[in-house]
Amino acid sequence: MSPLGIRRQIGQLLIAGFDGTSLPVELRAIAREFSLGGIIFFARNVESPEQVAETSKEARELVRETPLWISVDQEGGRVARFKRPFTEWPPAASLGRAQDEDLARRFARALAAELRAVGVNLDFAPVLDILTNPTNTVIGDRALAGDAALVGRLGAAIVEELQGAGVAACGKHFPGHGDTVADSHFDLPLVEHPPDRLRAVEFEPFRAAVRAGVASLMVAHVLVPAFDEQRPSSLSPETIALIRDELGFDGVVFTDDLDMRAIKDRYAVPEAVVQAVAAGCDTVLICSGQADTQVAALEALVHAVEDERLPFARVEEALRRQHAMKERFLSQPASVRSPREGWRAIVGREAHAAVAAEMAQFL
Repeated sequence: MSPLGIRRQIGQLLIAGFDGTSLPVELRAIAREFSLGGIIFFARNVESPEQVAETSKEARELVRETPLWISVDQEGGRVARFKRPFTEWPPAASLGRAQDEDLARRFARALAAELRAVGVNLDFAPVLDILTNPTNTVIGDRALAGDAALVGRLGAAIVEELQGAGVAACGKHFPGHGDTVADSHFDLPLVEHPPDRLRAVEFEPFRAAVRAGVASLMVAHVLVPAFDEQRPSSLSPETIALIRDELGFDGVVFTDDLDMRAIKDRYAVPEAVVQAVAAGCDTVLICSGQADTQVAALEALVHAVEDERLPFARVEEALRRQHAMKERFLSQPASVRSPREGWRAIVGREAHAAVAAEMAQFL
């Protein structure tokens, strides 16, 4: 790809949220002009399994030359976009209390089956934060446990089973959101631990996920002065370099949603997008559904390359990682990507409910 052709590909670096239960015309226009990396489902986009499957099919047809990520935050507990008749999973903390790797694997296999049945191929899970601060409500029972080794062991098991079933996993939220008080949806959390503590504790589950072959990691909107005194981790070259240099990870690095107030109260979203990609993130999330913001962000990336504020080589690197991850998961046989049984035979099946009930015993 030449620098002149970047406009046609820059949308590959965006996962876009949208409003409504079908793909809006504005999102289709973005895909035509810029291409598009993928879409993300929220509760506002979900009416029924049949509708999710149909919307996923529509999304797959938006950019025929490069398959889209059809993504969701489906962790279980309070962060679950798909409700009944999908299986409603207890929070991840139930798995930590059970300390049962086999149960974690059965959960992840069942979760992956239901996601694939409606066309989802990327789950922003598992949460790899360690709940070392009991007053941390934004993570809370989303964390598997308060022990680094246990989070690493269970998180790696979930990664292996999700991905073995054809759903790409994303470990989050690096460099660790488990010991915070503020909620990055509303403010910028501060993590004040020294570097040695962060490397010994917070990094350990991410190392385990990388060893397990996790496809992607998500960087948090947290301020960690030990690594960068000025910028949130999601915009920090120093922090993202740790993922590459210390964890040895060459997969896709996602930002958390750049429409969250931890970012947009401090930066214009298009400028934050440029900073995030320049810092080393490979794909950005803009989840609000505001197409004007998404277009402005993509235009800002194009202009930053043209003005040489954003090195063309950095964009090429991000596209390479994105394409490699898609090749790994989206070039699989149709029998893996789209189960023959159809969603009716899979979503909410009794065997999955039994796994959820077993997890719920440990709440």
